[in-house]
Formats: sequence, C-alpha cells, structure tokens
Amino acid sequence: MTAAYPITLITDSGQPGKLLDDIAPVYEEVYAEPPYNEGPRDVAHFIDRYHHEQDIRGFRLAVARHGQTLAGFAYGLPLSSSTAWWEGFSDTVLSEDFTREDGHRTFVIMELAVRIPYRRQGLGRALHASLVDRNPAERITLAVRPEAIGATRLYAALGYQVVGLTCPWEGAPTYQCMIRAVAIG
Repeated sequence: MTAAYPITLITDSGQPGKLLDDIAPVYEEVYAEPPYNEGPRDVAHFIDRYHHEQDIRGFRLAVARHGQTLAGFAYGLPLSSSTAWWEGFSDTVLSEDFTREDGHRTFVIMELAVRIPYRRQGLGRALHASLVDRNPAERITLAVRPEAIGATRLYAALGYQVVGLTCPWEGAPTYQCMIRAVAIG
C-alpha cells in the first residue's frame, strides 16, 4: 500500500523553523507511546535540538499532510566531521575509516514520526524516500529503539543493516544503530 498524502520536501533554510508549531505536537503524540513513553521534558529537548539542527547545511525535512492536518514528518542532516554519532557502542568497535565523516559522507535520519491514524499506509516509507531520494550522501544512518518492532522491521525492509547497539548520551536508553548505502538511480 502506498501513501496517498502529499509529501513536501523542504531544503530551504528558514522554512523548517516555521513548521515547528505543526511538528512538535506530532512528535509529542508519537513519542508518548510505548516503548518511548516520552513526556514534556523530552518534547522540550526535541524542540531545542530541532532549533539547532534545522540551521545545519544539508538539513532536509519531509512533511505529509491530510488536508490541514500534519500526518507525519521526517528529517535529517549530514554528519559533521566532529560528530559523536559513532561513539558509545557497547557491542562493537568501529574502524576509523568507517567513522570518518566530512559533512557530506553520511546523512542521519534524526526523526521519522507518523501519527496513528495514518500508519500502515506506506507513509513512513514515503517520508523516508523523500529524505533519501537525490540525497548526495554515500550512506544513510539512523538509530532506533530495538523494542520498537514496527520501526526496526520497516528499516530492515528498506535495506538497513545493524551496526551495533549504542547509548548516545548519559542516561539514554539503548538504541540500535543502522546504516545503508544510498541507492543510485
């Protein structure tokens, strides 16, 4: 099944910030669910992080609407040469060549969220495709909670392979880091 909702890809600086009032409630709704169980403090952290990330060169935001309602969104950005993304793995040691970043090599999908009424219609795949299509990066990475079974299955079906388990910040839950090459053509 494919998504029947129009998706807009936004790459112009300044535009993503204007959509935060629409995006934050979707984030709050989706990540309040198990296994995330996030609350107001987590939403505030998301908003702060989004304010910073939207200004990074190469930021991409995909939004899907059903009429005036935001059905889902996804966004990501290139990893900088000073990224800590490849640190904190508990089950693997990554080579220096693998973790080398230059601001272009790897694109990270930071968030992909679809509201409950719009799930199982291909919308997550379509949002993902919007971020990945014509993306100049060599590879795409993301982190997902292993207990988020639907998300891990989606990413595996999209060709992602597990890099390892990571705890990206002090007190964070364990995430499964995944990666895939960007499809050419």
